[in-house]
Amino acid sequence: MRLVYFGTGSFALPALRALAPHVCLVVTQPDRPSGRGMRLQPSPAKLLAHELGIPCESPEKSRSPEFVERLRQEEADALVVASYGQILSQKVLDSARRGGINLHGSILPEYRGAAPIQRCILDGKTETGVTLMQMDRGMDTGDMIDVAKIDIGPDETYGELQDRLANVAAEFALHWMPRIVAGDYPRLPQENERATLAPKIEKAEAELSFERDAEQEYNRFRAFTPAPGTFLKTNQGVLKITSARLARTPNTEHRTPGTVISANPVVVAFANGGLELIEVQPEGKKRMSGRDFANGARLKPGSCLV
Repeated sequence: MRLVYFGTGSFALPALRALAPHVCLVVTQPDRPSGRGMRLQPSPAKLLAHELGIPCESPEKSRSPEFVERLRQEEADALVVASYGQILSQKVLDSARRGGINLHGSILPEYRGAAPIQRCILDGKTETGVTLMQMDRGMDTGDMIDVAKIDIGPDETYGELQDRLANVAAEFALHWMPRIVAGDYPRLPQENERATLAPKIEKAEAELSFERDAEQEYNRFRAFTPAPGTFLKTNQGVLKITSARLARTPNTEHRTPGTVISANPVVVAFANGGLELIEVQPEGKKRMSGRDFANGARLKPGSCLV
């Protein structure tokens, strides 16, 4: 079994590690600027490829004629794709004998696109999964091979759920790739009329609002933790929220949004409820507990953050 592995983010890592003995080439996105110094940083998949001793390529455009020829020279049985970040052209897919096989983090045809895990949590879903699919030229529109479903925990964040789904994807890849290479696998067309989209996350979406429903904003916190990270605009400056939970404090439903309900623990009113701010990062400062923030800002029940 000879495979070319297309992957970039951390979702791609468990399956790459599982398939490593059969991977002749890893293809990932080019190094991107990151961090305070905006230095070029390799992708998680590139770092793992180097650790495993697998050749790695980072084309700006995988569809370029030069790179397509590079792929053909590998004479791969299949391309395995997970969290890569580019739509593959038909010529790229045709470079391998069995084409492209995608590990997608949703129950297709729901949540086609770049951010299926985050969008699923944002919508308050309680179930998701991994779909193994035969790729075509569309965006996650190809025939399904198999689907694994899992429940989403009520307090599970994007990072936690992504890790669980990535391990499911690795098990899928190990089970199915030998059969796929042998041509022994089913293909079920998607029900396109049921399709929903999961577009890339914009940073502005990560802003919490006191005026929105508390449960909705808790889902927003969960969906965007750890990345891109949620924040509140307050009269104390921009407050990054690094740990929170839906308030268990009684009688939060009818408080004025933005009002401090409790200072220990720190509970702030949103529409129809409240959020407990467990850990925050005030503007220009280090992370701290919600209690330390409340003490420093001299917050008490009845104080307002707007």
